[in-house]
Amino acid sequence: MEKLKLAIQKSGRLSDASKSLLKECGISFQNGKNKLLAPAVNFPMEILYLRDDDIPEYVENGTADIGILGNNVVLETQRKVDIPQKLGFSKCKLSLAIPKTGNYTDISWFQSKKIATSYPEILSSYLKKHNVESEIHKISGSVEIAPSIGLADGVCDIVSSGSTLFSNGLKEVEIVMRSEAVLIANKNINASKKALLQKFIFRIEAVNRSKNSKYIILNSPNEKIAEISALLPGMRSPTVVPLAQTGWSAIHSVVNEQKFWEVIDQLKEKGAEGILVVPIEKMIL
Repeated sequence: MEKLKLAIQKSGRLSDASKSLLKECGISFQNGKNKLLAPAVNFPMEILYLRDDDIPEYVENGTADIGILGNNVVLETQRKVDIPQKLGFSKCKLSLAIPKTGNYTDISWFQSKKIATSYPEILSSYLKKHNVESEIHKISGSVEIAPSIGLADGVCDIVSSGSTLFSNGLKEVEIVMRSEAVLIANKNINASKKALLQKFIFRIEAVNRSKNSKYIILNSPNEKIAEISALLPGMRSPTVVPLAQTGWSAIHSVVNEQKFWEVIDQLKEKGAEGILVVPIEKMIL
């Protein structure tokens, strides 16, 4: 029986998020401690635990069929792979930063300057687009210390909260790209593996769709059902169930969490009572 070979980061934050996604998709597997390969128990899949920098190469050459890693790594390695699905987690920025004391004006500040980075390909493309010529120094790890030791005038590195830049006396001045975890795939996987990939993506979409949605139940006067329902469109339309108390009904619906907070006051003004909001584990359309 065909099995999808999925490559994920062996350790680190992205590894934990990837494992969580698999579990949310109902895929059980052995953890990767001291292992390079682990079979899934209830889905035709094998998980390969690798260094994130190696994942694009393994997927390109077919050693792995698919992989999960940051889009920034995909672009930097320039491997020929497909990106069938963005995953929505591990969001970050690849940014340019300079010492806090620097008088920054615009991107031309970097003209003829030295920049330290672990992403020379992405940075080179960005600078070229802005007609800036800089001296790029490739560094693996601890990029932020480069200006303080005189190695570079600025850095280009991954920024999440910005605390690492701040603690090293740097300030963010330009966003080179925004990144998140993505699912990559070999361009030449066979038909049966493509079918398995679509089943996997279907589960991912169901999980991700549920994260921004909430199940809402509220009580409404019957004469206000139409007005309240108009505020809660749901997946197709709200479900209305008569209550034991004459003249009242319960309205069940699914709403985007942000949309709910936008209409909560309107719901109360229309007479809605006993509003209950519940998380959704999976959402299938």
